[in-house]
Amino acid sequence: MLNNLQQISHKLLSNLTTKKSRLNRPQQPKWWYRYGRYLYWCLLRMRGTPEYIARGLAVGVFAGLFPIFGFQTIVGVALATLLQGHKIAAAAGTWVSNPLTYVPIYAINFQVGRLLLNSQEEFVSENIISFSELMEYGTQFVATLFLGCLVMGLICGISSYFIGLKLISSWRSDRQRN
Repeated sequence: MLNNLQQISHKLLSNLTTKKSRLNRPQQPKWWYRYGRYLYWCLLRMRGTPEYIARGLAVGVFAGLFPIFGFQTIVGVALATLLQGHKIAAAAGTWVSNPLTYVPIYAINFQVGRLLLNSQEEFVSENIISFSELMEYGTQFVATLFLGCLVMGLICGISSYFIGLKLISSWRSDRQRN
């Protein structure tokens, strides 16, 4: 009887310790962490000089800041071809604008255009999901928005070139050291 009690208590104790060790196990990384690591390795493995890749990224960011829905990637790749930049990096650079960032990006771009033109036009964000709907607001609105997109696209494109160049160069040098 005593032997049976010892066996039962031993089983209970071992079950408790195994459950505790399962609770203390490190958690799997979140999906966004894994996706970020994937993009990091894709960027490291891109072929070409850091300047070539950064140039593609910069024209992609530039094209991504324009409200040409559905054509941003095409424009980014075309600009990368003209300026001899990495076409895949250009396509990835256009992802700066996506359904979550459309409204804030275009609102800021519009305000910059409004400031430069000294316009009294107001930004209307609802239902701007296509270029034809955008054109319904009038040429003054579109001109203000596109001027702001041009200025912000140049600023962000040039910035992303230098930031991308620095990051790609440092990542590759770190990888070569290891």
